[in-house]
Amino acid sequence: MEESADRGVREIRIDPIVPTDSVLVSTARNMRPRRAEEPAPRDRRDHLAACAFCTGNEAQTPPEIARLPATGPWAIRIVRNLYPVVDDAGGVAGLTFGLQHAIDGYGRHEVIIDHPHHGICLHEMAESHLATLFAAYRLRVGQLYAGDARLRYVLVFKNFGPAAGASMGHTHSQIVALPVVPKNVADELHHSRAYYEKSGHCVFCTLLDEALTFEATLYDRRSGEVVRHIHVGQYVVERGERFIAIKPFASRYEWEVHILPLDHASDFVAASDGDLADLARVVRRTMARLEAVVGGVQYNLFLHARPPGPRYTPHAASYHYHLEICPRSTIPSGFELGSGLFINTISPEAAAKRLRAVVLEGDDEPHPR
Repeated sequence: MEESADRGVREIRIDPIVPTDSVLVSTARNMRPRRAEEPAPRDRRDHLAACAFCTGNEAQTPPEIARLPATGPWAIRIVRNLYPVVDDAGGVAGLTFGLQHAIDGYGRHEVIIDHPHHGICLHEMAESHLATLFAAYRLRVGQLYAGDARLRYVLVFKNFGPAAGASMGHTHSQIVALPVVPKNVADELHHSRAYYEKSGHCVFCTLLDEALTFEATLYDRRSGEVVRHIHVGQYVVERGERFIAIKPFASRYEWEVHILPLDHASDFVAASDGDLADLARVVRRTMARLEAVVGGVQYNLFLHARPPGPRYTPHAASYHYHLEICPRSTIPSGFELGSGLFINTISPEAAAKRLRAVVLEGDDEPHPR
């Protein structure tokens, strides 16, 4: 699909991973008057005296759970969240009364202070620092799973900007450890396993193979005119030696990008330092592309990975861990909230093309198709 034809796209696209989910791509809606999210306010100061996350204010946070490096000036700190959504202190018994059922809101909620500099963004961080940040994710996720058998899933996420739910200006990520596997992850695990049992292949690997090797032209059977040309790499946004950033075919958000390992891998805790170094490069360059195209984008970023334990061992062959980057450039409408069907007003093909066209510092030309 070429960008010149983007205004005329009206398709309900089925998510290849979770076929029960779908997205309405309606590019003509992009022409209507609408209120877009304002660029997130940027406080570019390196240090803010009133910020509890800035250096020198360490006593204003809960005690450190971990820091990297372990000695000397810190690059990353991990502390408990002062306002946790779940807690491991005490606990209330679950409730079942008729159709009403609840379980104890047991768990852990922690904050990862991403960087000593208050206003730095992901694309401005050194790749070595980003690799250390991902190593902090890996460290803490592994520790939480190993330290408490009641925890079924550990979610790592980052909110940037008020529209994405960020309440602190200092760059930070969060970890929430839960006694249940969240529905989004459970759906991915279930449907990817079903695909594997039917086909003998990992659906994530298959999607990557198609993105990197598949090309086709579809014709109208009556007129013979070209309906759509699908070319190799049209969903690829950035590629490293071990990771790739792609635009999902059924993107929920206009500028949504997913980052996956090129080789099959389901357990993020098992990622090597070399893996994390390449992941850091792909993330930094992808965020730089988003910044260049969208500018001041507010976003949610989160990590989905296979949970540990024998119950999920059968999913090792059918699942890929991955990062999902979801820029918040629009406000959900009543239709989206009422139907559960996201509306995307920019075709994923056109969005990927614009992101690839960005020439990053140190590059001589845009990302190759």
